[in-house]
Amino acid sequence: MFVLPPPPRYPQGTGPPLETSNLLEKYSGPAYQLVVGEGTYVLRDEILLATPPPHPSEPPIQNINPLATNLSPPTAGTKLSLAVIAPRQPSQRLYRAEIEGSASSIVRQSIQEHSDEGRESTSETGSQGQSNTTTDFSHVPVFGRSNPALHAINGKEVKDSLKRRKPKNNIVKSNSSFVSRVIPCDNLTKRLQEHNPEGLFAFANINRAVQWLDLSSSEKQENLTKILFTKAHALCHDVNPITKTSTHIDMVMGFSTGDIIWYEPMSQKYARINKNGLINSTPVSEIRWMPHSENLFLAAHMDGTLVVYDKEKEDLAFVPEDVGDIFEKSASDLGPRPTLHVKKSVQSKNQKNNPVAYWKVSNSKINSFSFSPDCRHLAVVSEDGSLRIIEIHKEQLLDLYPSYYGGVISVCWSPDGRYIVTGGQDDLVSIWSLAESMLVARCQGHNSWVTAVAFDPWRCDERNYRFGSVGEDARLLLWDFSVGMLHRPRAASVRQRASISSHVPIVRSSVTKLMSDSNLSSHSLGYDEIVHPLEPRARTATLPPVMAKAVDDHPLCWLGFEEDCIITTCSFGHIRTWDRPQEGASGGEGIPSSSGSA
Repeated sequence: MFVLPPPPRYPQGTGPPLETSNLLEKYSGPAYQLVVGEGTYVLRDEILLATPPPHPSEPPIQNINPLATNLSPPTAGTKLSLAVIAPRQPSQRLYRAEIEGSASSIVRQSIQEHSDEGRESTSETGSQGQSNTTTDFSHVPVFGRSNPALHAINGKEVKDSLKRRKPKNNIVKSNSSFVSRVIPCDNLTKRLQEHNPEGLFAFANINRAVQWLDLSSSEKQENLTKILFTKAHALCHDVNPITKTSTHIDMVMGFSTGDIIWYEPMSQKYARINKNGLINSTPVSEIRWMPHSENLFLAAHMDGTLVVYDKEKEDLAFVPEDVGDIFEKSASDLGPRPTLHVKKSVQSKNQKNNPVAYWKVSNSKINSFSFSPDCRHLAVVSEDGSLRIIEIHKEQLLDLYPSYYGGVISVCWSPDGRYIVTGGQDDLVSIWSLAESMLVARCQGHNSWVTAVAFDPWRCDERNYRFGSVGEDARLLLWDFSVGMLHRPRAASVRQRASISSHVPIVRSSVTKLMSDSNLSSHSLGYDEIVHPLEPRARTATLPPVMAKAVDDHPLCWLGFEEDCIITTCSFGHIRTWDRPQEGASGGEGIPSSSGSA
């Protein structure tokens, strides 16, 4: 005789958890201010996203064993994907590409010279030897453009931005077991009509929910649409900057199940890619649209793989075109040689189905990646404590930089492409120079893992840089450094605020100092071209922050700079917006020289 299972048990005196609404809070006082040299940043407001209850098929866990050894499903704190339909013009302090002899052209030349030292050139500039007075990144070749199989969509290009292709399935009326529930606001059409084209849309993940918010609205806490998934958690998402219009937004989301959703919020249409992990079954830790591409996006899976997908192609069970180990063994067999193992190239003629390209980068989890401003290089950081530089068009690993210890969590490029900033489990923020293949400075100030780093383009110019970092210590730190500081003698500059030691010439050696738990070795031939020596801490300059302050009660996980504000998010769904100082309120132009509150 069949007996129904007992209903789920809830703590005594309570019923099933109820779904709540977002809350908007406003605070005032010195505790909610950030004092920097250019003025005072003031907390505008805080949005607390409602955490969705567990799906009815998953009764709540009453007793969580902190000593349990079984792996829990991966989760991620709240992250934002921002979209402005009509982007505002940057301020004059922003780095401008049209300046003759700009830093961008300098770094291109430096990378060219660096590549000529025994390696094939990785730069594809069209007019070498000529004065480049304009740096136009729109002329950078689109990924896969040289492959005729990826040229067109069903035989013809899509040129009309108002007739862009949308997914086929309606997410509101979906009967898929993957999507649990969709809650659009009652007056969605009216709110979209009233939306300021220069206003800020935001997509935010919280647990098994993804919310679409209008941060420029007076009712910003009320989501435009909330999507709840059955069991999968959205770990990452991104908005395509080149296809967004007032009637169309392309967004992709990566999930803990390995699935990927292509979502168009205006029409509430969606498509599911890598369904049930058909191509790669591991969770998606990071996802980004390929630069200047309407269809292609790059997803980092937690098995150390980078996969390029096409939003409109059907999936097919992946069979590697080039089977083999990720690492080539050296003749002496002293250790594995790091390389980029291409299991499917973008130049493959077999492009009828996904994936478009499939790269095995590491045996460890990829935490984050970032495209260079010239759209030619990819910086990848992973749990094995490495920063890798990949030439994406040639599908080639160029450089590998190890950390002192622990994994590297976050990475970003400077607006001119000259520097890369990383944050990791060693509680440090590191500044790397790609042109010189060296570590410029270590930034000390965090008390826990650094979860996000980002440059502030509105306070960067040809010589001065401002960037920020947040960490699990719930602190926001702002940092300043300038090109002039890089060449000062260390004895004269080490005790000054925001100083950086003199350039130490990179010494290429076949023996590289690596972190103790690294699975990489540099004894193999050719390592002096890929794995770069790690400078001892005694020879590495340290950079103090210009502002450091705890801005939340929970670990922070995302940081973004906008023209009028700084935005931070935490692992529990708090979104805080900090207004920039009013013009002329205090401080001067350029990079501030005084330290902020600690």
